[in-house]
Amino acid sequence: MMFRASVLTLYPEMFPGPLGASLAGRALGTAWSLETLFLRDFATGRHRAVDDTPAGGGPGMVMRADVLARAIDHAAPAGDQRPRLCMSPRGAPLTQGFVKELSAGPGAVILCGRFEGIDERLIAARGLREVSIGDYVLSGGELGAMVLLDAVVRLLPGVMGHEASGTEESFEDNLLEYPHYTRPQIFEDMPIPDVLVSGDHAKIAAWRRREAERLTRERRPDLWARRKPG
Repeated sequence: MMFRASVLTLYPEMFPGPLGASLAGRALGTAWSLETLFLRDFATGRHRAVDDTPAGGGPGMVMRADVLARAIDHAAPAGDQRPRLCMSPRGAPLTQGFVKELSAGPGAVILCGRFEGIDERLIAARGLREVSIGDYVLSGGELGAMVLLDAVVRLLPGVMGHEASGTEESFEDNLLEYPHYTRPQIFEDMPIPDVLVSGDHAKIAAWRRREAERLTRERRPDLWARRKPG
């Protein structure tokens, strides 16, 4: 089953962008597909406006519920089981757990917000799940959508060259990834740790686990706090 991504945006020319290169680019058309929909195509009137002034006053403009609803209904008609997402700084943080959940499904419909925000009625009426890639504000949701899709696509079957790559990396088991080394044996008077060239796989695994735990405690105490005892 191919993972189907539909991105609703005011700037379809931004796609595939980085998604057309590296792992995601090589897998595009085989492991996943990308459809972009131009939101102004679903607007009416001479100016094809997708936004209007905020009710109650205030700065900026708000994206209209009626225009966005037509776009979503076109991208995901009745029976489409893909989750409907909206990239938003107020959304739930994007996590590796959610990425894995998406990668196991049929795809995603992703709305890229712009301006001051989106009419709240659209979010409720179309059951959008708001997702954030961090505690900062971007010009729009397009870059966030690319981040989400890149994270998902690399987990699709056959995309990564080594299956273990997806299980021994940061955020698995709420741990950051252990340090990596490669040749040369000594770099600027710093050698590769002896255990990694010992050939003792049990000791190497134990060392990597200890280092992952150490880095997580030092750098991400929030992740460390989520870990279950033992």
